[in-house]
Amino acid sequence: MAQAIDKNQIESILKYDDEQRAKYFIKEAVANQQIWILKDEHGCVMLTTDDEDCIPVWPNEAFAASWISQEWQDCQTEAISLNKWFSRWSHGLADDELAIVVFPNQDEQGLVFYPDELEDALKTQQQKQAQQRSK
Repeated sequence: MAQAIDKNQIESILKYDDEQRAKYFIKEAVANQQIWILKDEHGCVMLTTDDEDCIPVWPNEAFAASWISQEWQDCQTEAISLNKWFSRWSHGLADDELAIVVFPNQDEQGLVFYPDELEDALKTQQQKQAQQRSK
């Protein structure tokens, strides 16, 4: 289950650059077996880049909840298990031609992954963690 994260850790992690946040996201999502999104009565919150419509995702509830303000004040956090992500979300996002912005900062900046790229990164991390546990 997810480990609690304190305010100092949150502040430190939020200073990471896009690539560091993406690596942190992948490790945490696999360790906790879940991905966090924001949703409202219309569905998933989306961000738009110059080229893509994206679903923002976070490694834990604290980071997702920090986005609930101003235009997103009516949103709620929701955890999605990795199993559900792999079985439904990856394919659904690909079918809808949506990308994923991983762990965006408060300036809405983050690395953009296509659904298959994120799934590959998460499954590679799962394999690494399984190998580490078996040693």
